[in-house]
Amino acid sequence: MTATVETTSGVGKLFRAVAIAEACSWTGLLVGMFFKYVVVQNPIGVQVFGPIHGALFVLYVVVAVVAARKLRWDLRTLALALVSSIPPLMTVWFERRAAQRGRLAG
Repeated sequence: MTATVETTSGVGKLFRAVAIAEACSWTGLLVGMFFKYVVVQNPIGVQVFGPIHGALFVLYVVVAVVAARKLRWDLRTLALALVSSIPPLMTVWFERRAAQRGRLAG
């Protein structure tokens, strides 16, 4: 008896990369906000990571919709992916969950 191994598809790999990048940009923005409002009152961290996070957020939403279509996610999975883009670092949680359940396989 042979075991089948589900591999991550091309769009699944793209989704994984964007989800992780979006979470990293969230972290950078949070650190920038901490320094701006608590430590040194210098907005440079927010000025740098704000636009980066904004672009990656939009990219994550677009890639999630494309992945949902190509990987045939149900509406609940897509909704969870989109809601996961709002709290900090939740895109990584969703990506891991989706990978464990075979949602990133082609």
